[in-house]
Amino acid sequence: MSGTPPDDNKLLRVLPLGALAVGALLAWALYSQRWHLGPVRCPPGSVALAARCCGTGQSLEDGACVGTPTLCPKSHLVVPGEPSGCIAKLRRLVYRGGRIQLGINDWEAQGTIAPRTMDVGPFELDATEMTLQRWRVCARAGACVPRPGSEPGLPVSEVTAKQAEQCCAFFGGRLPTGDEWLFAATGQDQRRFPWGQSGLVCRRAAFGLVRGPCAEGTAGPDLVGFRPDGATPEGALDMAGNVAEWTREPDGRYLARGGSYRARAPSELKSWAFEQSSGPARHVGFRCAYDAP
Repeated sequence: MSGTPPDDNKLLRVLPLGALAVGALLAWALYSQRWHLGPVRCPPGSVALAARCCGTGQSLEDGACVGTPTLCPKSHLVVPGEPSGCIAKLRRLVYRGGRIQLGINDWEAQGTIAPRTMDVGPFELDATEMTLQRWRVCARAGACVPRPGSEPGLPVSEVTAKQAEQCCAFFGGRLPTGDEWLFAATGQDQRRFPWGQSGLVCRRAAFGLVRGPCAEGTAGPDLVGFRPDGATPEGALDMAGNVAEWTREPDGRYLARGGSYRARAPSELKSWAFEQSSGPARHVGFRCAYDAP
């Protein structure tokens, strides 16, 4: 053969550079795709449509998930008929009670809540927020006022604490006390968030849906239970975000706890977070508690 044989050292220098270039292009493509799609927030079995999560096969019209879904997340049922949608399976969680400390280890709680120790007796709590479908059972019986809304799996909101109490009473329950709600949200390990000490991301809580960081322009909450990665160790869903939840305090006041879809700052979604709401609000709903057998 004639000519100069190839320099093996040059080939060794060129090939890694080429591989690096290809790798960089692939990484940029993946990053660009992720940026375009936005933060991951919807569970398997659902699809992200604008600022909402809907069942697979549904479409978005005027901010609502419409049509019969072909698939829902495994924690949900497909509700056929009209209206149709995904609805969380109804579960009741049992808490044996115990002693918890509040605001002891979280610097953000300083000046907002007074650190204290609470002894909580046994109780039961719905794993999910009250849905429109369940409320309508109460309304058909004449125990609750009718409520508008086309999606059976959305949380009930824009109700007073007294109306929420009446609904829970119809199902044999009541609103949770503030201490019971905190016991379920923080646990005896003093969790800063319902799922743990850190990790506030869009797949764990329905928050930041109005002006980011999880989406833009939503006008209301997402479907109940559509953030399964944010469950407490016992299985309570949406205790941070979606809708804030009415609780009854020892002095007779009602507070809305847990933050909502409007929240943007982590301090609004901590387990101890609350707001004093004077009446019905789009971002405030509830779940029911029950006396232990």
